[in-house]
Amino acid sequence: MADWHTQSETFDIPEVPNYIPRRLKPYLFILFVLIVQFSGGLYLAAATDMVGTTSLMQEDILMAGYASLIGMSINFAVMFRIKFRFSTRTQLLASAIVLIAANLICAQTASVPVLVVTCLIAGWFRMQATLACNSTIQLWLTPVRDMAIFFCYVYLVVDSVIQLSGIATIYTAFFSQWEYMHWIMMGLLALMMLLVLILVKPARGPMFIPLLGIDWIGAFLWAGFMLCFTFICVYGNYYDWWDAVEIRWTALIGLACIIINLWRASFLHHPYISFRALRNRNVIRATIIYLVFFTLIATEHVFEHSYAANILGFDKTNLIDLNWYVFAGNIAGGAFTYLTFAQRKWRYKTMTAIAFGLAIVYLSYFYFFIDYSIEKEMLFIPLFCRGAAAMIISIVFLTSIVQSGLPFQVFPQALTINGFTGAVMGATLGPAIIGELLRHIMAKNAVMLGANITNTNTDVIGTHLGQIYGMVQTQALIVSMKEIYGWLLIMAVVTIIGVLLSYSSVRPLAIFPKWSTVRRAIRHITRTNKRISAQFDS
Repeated sequence: MADWHTQSETFDIPEVPNYIPRRLKPYLFILFVLIVQFSGGLYLAAATDMVGTTSLMQEDILMAGYASLIGMSINFAVMFRIKFRFSTRTQLLASAIVLIAANLICAQTASVPVLVVTCLIAGWFRMQATLACNSTIQLWLTPVRDMAIFFCYVYLVVDSVIQLSGIATIYTAFFSQWEYMHWIMMGLLALMMLLVLILVKPARGPMFIPLLGIDWIGAFLWAGFMLCFTFICVYGNYYDWWDAVEIRWTALIGLACIIINLWRASFLHHPYISFRALRNRNVIRATIIYLVFFTLIATEHVFEHSYAANILGFDKTNLIDLNWYVFAGNIAGGAFTYLTFAQRKWRYKTMTAIAFGLAIVYLSYFYFFIDYSIEKEMLFIPLFCRGAAAMIISIVFLTSIVQSGLPFQVFPQALTINGFTGAVMGATLGPAIIGELLRHIMAKNAVMLGANITNTNTDVIGTHLGQIYGMVQTQALIVSMKEIYGWLLIMAVVTIIGVLLSYSSVRPLAIFPKWSTVRRAIRHITRTNKRISAQFDS
């Protein structure tokens, strides 16, 4: 702590004029990060209001929201190239302009393709602005460039903003209209632009690196594959999966995109994502853990809303208040990971076991206590555990990718894979599987429960048919949810046993290279691409 205090006293940001106190300069960029992270273009918490006032479906809004995550993931592979091509001031101003336009478009249009493309672009610029700010204050956060410490800060901001953004959106819609959230964010982005114009000088780095040799075709194809994957997961149940021509065509397009990408990666000198990144052991391990973990807590997207709204009778404001419990879990999970994993260097296996243990608490609570009369305060424990567990898993396995031994040229590509598997696949694949499983199990349980009333007097059934049908459906939902929670609980227990039985003495030692080293590496890539292009032209 003393080292951090000393560093905070001496740390300076040359782009900010000296009439701003040195201690306040980092907090200016934290303010920019918060504004940018709140500006998603589309706010999923307002999905119900958007469905009610536009011709959009719930699936359309989810697709646009996930497109923003895809845009953020695709940006990882080239974000350092862009950072060293443009000044911080230029990146922040350009990102703010794009995000203002995205908020304006999303508030006005009801076209699904326009929404998806807009959110995809907004996600790209939101990630670039976030990098521009976070890289500026990285040495203030961790003078030794320990990425375990840095990622604690990053995920604390990102995950906390997700919860707070939902709360702000719902209360804005409750007191006025959902469109007002877009206007509020446009005002904050305009304020950020004003502060950047006044307080951030247009200083360029010591080395100008042009955007040469970037595989933009590969970026387009990877984005296409991710969009196709997301489309299938989001719209699968609506179109009845493979019985629909839309799903089959989407699968073919996505398969073509990834095959072409892998073929191009076999001979391109600098593909957008190389085989070295795809085959890395830590990247593969992180992908598997993400898929298992986020499938276990996928009930968040499938059960919790319908359970709280339809069975417990919560209104929108009571529903969104549950975000405070998750937010508390995020804070606790981030603080715990900082103290144990980042500071005391606890092992990856230990942290993974703790995260899955919290997931077991989350699943066990709902399995044993799910009922018709749970009070809102009783949901604190499971939601708190879910928020803390997600925080721990995200920080730990992103740090493992930094420590994977990949050269810096390949490291951003691994971040793109991590972003897609952790954010996009984690949010879409698990809910798709659990949602389809719920549909089949609920149909089975509804038939079994309905069979018990077949011997009842026909006149009584005819008189109260609607009421009886509603009771059967509600009871079938409760029984089905409990059954699925049970299977997920067994899966979580098996997973944590596998983690505990595995032997690993690796501890976090992920040190980010100096920015001068990063600049030299990118400069070498550019020169190599120039030389290859000259040879090809001749």
